Amino acid sequence: MNYFAKNLLRGGVFAAAMVAAFAFTTPESITNQYGEESGVWYDVTGINPSQSTYTCDEQEDAECLFDAPNPGANPISPDEDREFVKHGELPEAE
Repeated sequence: MNYFAKNLLRGGVFAAAMVAAFAFTTPESITNQYGEESGVWYDVTGINPSQSTYTCDEQEDAECLFDAPNPGANPISPDEDREFVKHGELPEAE
């Protein structure tokens, strides 16, 4: 095989490997996160917990974050025993 054909073959194999790598990977899905305090639900998706936003403080038999803004929602970390504490301005859930 001449030099040009070998490089073309290598490039084709590399391109096929790149396509396969992207085709068979799943994108990370962002889970919506909601916290409830005093009957008000807050959308904290993408907000980092801190002393100026919210924290998940230790509390027996409590849950901090949920996947939906309603009492029947699933806890995101069901065995953590933490409660949601609002510290600053947060967007209310719709």
